[in-house]
Amino acid sequence: MLTKRIIPCFDIKNGRVVKNVSFLTNERDAGDPVELAKVYEEQGADELVLLDITATNEGRATMLDIVRRTADQVFIPFTVGGGIKEVEDIRELLLAGADKVSMNTAAVKNPQLITDGAKRYGSQCIVVAIDGKWNVEMQDWEVMINAGKVSTGLSALKWARECEDRGAGEILLTSFDQDGQKNGFDLDFTRRVSESVRIPVIASGGAGEKSHFYDVFTTGKADAGLAASIFHFKETTVTEVKKYLKERGVSIR
Repeated sequence: MLTKRIIPCFDIKNGRVVKNVSFLTNERDAGDPVELAKVYEEQGADELVLLDITATNEGRATMLDIVRRTADQVFIPFTVGGGIKEVEDIRELLLAGADKVSMNTAAVKNPQLITDGAKRYGSQCIVVAIDGKWNVEMQDWEVMINAGKVSTGLSALKWARECEDRGAGEILLTSFDQDGQKNGFDLDFTRRVSESVRIPVIASGGAGEKSHFYDVFTTGKADAGLAASIFHFKETTVTEVKKYLKERGVSIR
């Protein structure tokens, strides 16, 4: 059994970490990304995810300076996403110090980007982020792109399987409906995707207390749990979450 991972997530805008609810703009400032990264490393975080949340909509490249400074200061793996459009963007982020890259909108618009990235740099560094929202008419979770602003009509379950087939090494799965709500991960969504693919699934969206990580690892069958505000605003720590899970028999790093 693979050990479970706890991953703080940084939504970065104008060089600062921010947090909002269900992709809306009522955001709170959470601090400097490099300083936060050092704190989470000290707390025992397994990895970090840094997402430039406005790069795609603003049509610009990802924040290479922050990536370089983070790589200089922390020694745990970190993933970077936002604004990736072509294979050369992947190369630049890896050269700047990222261990993995995450792609969402660009992958949906050009699935060949997943294939080409995996072939050139290896599946281990290609993460496809899937933002899913329950669609009553489809009776399925629909893939959302452009930071949740655009519906695609694409089934998240089918898309996850295609991403795996194209060489993605991980799925970063965010529940649009649960994001920022803090009442728990979408366990059904996470379980369905986890059972549909063989690659690791990182669950995101909805963590509000330590028990939610236990639920998503057991009922949701996720390989990693990602959270933002619960850590950024000191409602709990990575250390406390790991202690809670270990006491309940969850295999953690």
